[in-house]
Amino acid sequence: MFTSKRAVTIILALLVVAIQYPLWFGKGGWMRVWELKNQLATTTKHNEELKARNARLATDIKSLQEGDEAIEERARSELAMVKRNEVFVQLLDAKTPIPAEANQKPVEKTEKTEKH
Repeated sequence: MFTSKRAVTIILALLVVAIQYPLWFGKGGWMRVWELKNQLATTTKHNEELKARNARLATDIKSLQEGDEAIEERARSELAMVKRNEVFVQLLDAKTPIPAEANQKPVEKTEKTEKH
């Protein structure tokens, strides 16, 4: 009789384990839910970053459409354009190599070059 109680206990324990397996590791189990929650958090974070980027781009577009100041600032910073009678000065780090063209002497204007 003692062995039959033990056998019943072992069988019931095995049944509980067999029932629990799909709950933890099955298609809709806790492990899959945990995995999907992590994936959702990652995707949500990425979407928030993209929304912030889109907002910055929308602000840039609006400022470029509405006024000349933003266009002028872009031309100065990205294209190194200057207005008339302005001098463009670029400061370089000590480590930055100087291009060969910068070592040439400036061309002086003479009457011949101004007429052509």
